[in-house]
Amino acid sequence: MSYPYPDALVSSNWLADHLRTSNVRVLDGTYFLPNIPRNAHDEFQAEHIPGAAFFDIDDIKDPDNSLPHMLPTPEVFSNKIRKLGIKNTDRIIIYDRMGFFSAPRVWWTFRIFGHKSVAILDGGLHKWLAEGRLTSGSETVRQPSHFLATFDAAMVRNADQVRENLQSKSELVVDGRPSDRFEGTASEPREGLASGHIPASLNLMPSQFVSSESHTLLPSDAIAEQFMKIGVTQDTPILTTCGSGVAASAISLARYLITGKIAPVYDGSWSEWGAIENAPVATGKP
Repeated sequence: MSYPYPDALVSSNWLADHLRTSNVRVLDGTYFLPNIPRNAHDEFQAEHIPGAAFFDIDDIKDPDNSLPHMLPTPEVFSNKIRKLGIKNTDRIIIYDRMGFFSAPRVWWTFRIFGHKSVAILDGGLHKWLAEGRLTSGSETVRQPSHFLATFDAAMVRNADQVRENLQSKSELVVDGRPSDRFEGTASEPREGLASGHIPASLNLMPSQFVSSESHTLLPSDAIAEQFMKIGVTQDTPILTTCGSGVAASAISLARYLITGKIAPVYDGSWSEWGAIENAPVATGKP
């Protein structure tokens, strides 16, 4: 399946053919929401794509920020990635167990820290297993390597910038949470947060970009159609948000595939906005 900007995606056939290529590194970026009683690292240890390392978004984060998996500094990121044995010259392939959920967050993280040779596995581990491909239950020991991160501030937004955008309306806000959470009719999986959404934002879930049968991404015209349904053209400036910056990154990746532009992610997302006293909150449909 072709996209105008296909470098962010590889097929299971491509990965199977390149699994033993020396500069191809595979990362399991699986993450589960707090209300789901599953342990991503335990599941990785039991079964993963051979040679993969585990990228823990709750470990590779800002240790001084109480919000979930906020971006670390370039120095912290560099140190963590070196310990995984990854170099600046490596081609990094990321997958998760659901197919298109947390792997895009890891993709966006590498992109914001200056690493462009990174892609996600289309269909994730779900498709890999469905095709009967090899898995491993043992971790590959990697020697620490050299990795130096930079930082692209244009790819991220903070609460002050989102608040300013309420006035300037320079970017449409696209929220990737399920519709009931967006509309404020369901509670958030994290306690103590308001219900609803940032005023004037639009709702688009990453699952709308994925085939329910194959768990792979839809063709580029179908992805563009999902954006068009909420009034977002290929030229519309957007910023993305969700519960904690995970689904927001998936929207950003889908956007990249058809436009070549990485939509900035509100890193704190609703975990931050929903906890800010007197922050503007809207409910109901867009």
